[in-house]
Amino acid sequence: MTRFTELGLDPAFDTTLATLGITEPTPVQMQAIPILLGRRDLIATAPTGTGKTAAFLLPAMQRMIGVSPLRLAGPRVLVLTPTRELAQQVAKAAIDFGRALPRCRTVCITGGESYIPQNKALAGSYDILVATPGRLMDQMKTGRIVLTNLEVLVLDEADRMLDMGFADDVLTIAKKLPKERQTVCFTATLSDDVQRMSRQLQNDPQTIAVAMLAADRLQIDQHVFYVDDIGHKRRLLDHWLADVGINQALVFTSTKVAAEELAASLEADGHATVALHGDLPQKHRTRMMNVMRRGQARILVATDVAARGLDVPAITHVFNFDLPKFAEDYVHRIGRTGRAGASGTAISFVNRNDVQALQKIERFIGHKVTVSAVTGMEARFKPGLGSSRPAGKPGGKFAGKPGSKPAFGKSAGAGRAGAGQKQPWQDRKAAHATPRHADRGSSRISRSSYAD
Repeated sequence: MTRFTELGLDPAFDTTLATLGITEPTPVQMQAIPILLGRRDLIATAPTGTGKTAAFLLPAMQRMIGVSPLRLAGPRVLVLTPTRELAQQVAKAAIDFGRALPRCRTVCITGGESYIPQNKALAGSYDILVATPGRLMDQMKTGRIVLTNLEVLVLDEADRMLDMGFADDVLTIAKKLPKERQTVCFTATLSDDVQRMSRQLQNDPQTIAVAMLAADRLQIDQHVFYVDDIGHKRRLLDHWLADVGINQALVFTSTKVAAEELAASLEADGHATVALHGDLPQKHRTRMMNVMRRGQARILVATDVAARGLDVPAITHVFNFDLPKFAEDYVHRIGRTGRAGASGTAISFVNRNDVQALQKIERFIGHKVTVSAVTGMEARFKPGLGSSRPAGKPGGKFAGKPGSKPAFGKSAGAGRAGAGQKQPWQDRKAAHATPRHADRGSSRISRSSYAD
């Protein structure tokens, strides 16, 4: 078994990583850490759940070991992320990884948060800054951030940052950084845009690519259900949510309006449900996430703002009520279940307009997704043989008559919550009372947080 010290990391990390349940490096860590310790620029292609956060944080934090007690102004390491949730997750990981180091302070600044606590944090001394591009640029304009002593720039989810229109911001920020620095780029897809950005920011980068392992695929049981219309989608969703074996579920929609409407409808039907999308204030988003993590809600309806950086260990099922716009987002969506070696299930609803999107997803993940059906709820729509595969035969493990208890939960690894066992989300009074107190939750990082 390979240990982190064998990759060149200081033994000071051993105890800390062990307490976090991290004892053996993942493939991306085994490849990236020695390169980054050698202070080479790196562009790494790695899907969600491969351990990339530790892959770039640990080598950067090794720079903090044995340094002079004299603190320089500003951060030594800057990590840019596309979303607030991912920034907060990376910052929490940095705090936990650095507990054994005598000096390694982390500050996180993102949009949607009050400037007051951020200004106070930036006025002190710190070593690692995790930020979203927009808020970082705002703070740079005020002169509160000194970047002249920066040693490492990390672009986490670089492809997503480009998709979200942050290219100009990233290049503007990079122009303010020292030319003599290490630049690290982690991306789910090595697109032409990512390569163009790399050429502008990096110096002869080494390239690695880590594919999704076959074992990882087996952890998430993936299924497609063909649908005729939105009403058919909703009936199928209701069918699965009736299964008490489903612990917590994440339902993805394509728009903010759809997320709000579906969440309200599910809540009216008696499901403890919360919604998450980009228009919500950060305080409200944090509150909703705490409600889920405490088990006070069973269902989270979200847009792709939750596809990356979200970690709720008890999520057993992901439903793609709408397919994602980009094929790579499918991987990030379903990666919200099956965390840290646990099993999970991903169900996608596909109508006649989604066939090409499904084909792109299958090309991206490198395999076909199983087509299934529910007896009595089959779609009239059947893709032609030239566009996809015919629907699977009803009557297998997904069989069931409308209104009957689904046979799905236990057979697909959903039965973490035993039948008849009361869950926190079943306490309706508690679920409705939580928004008032939900942002008082613990900031302790779950072990499964480091899967990204």
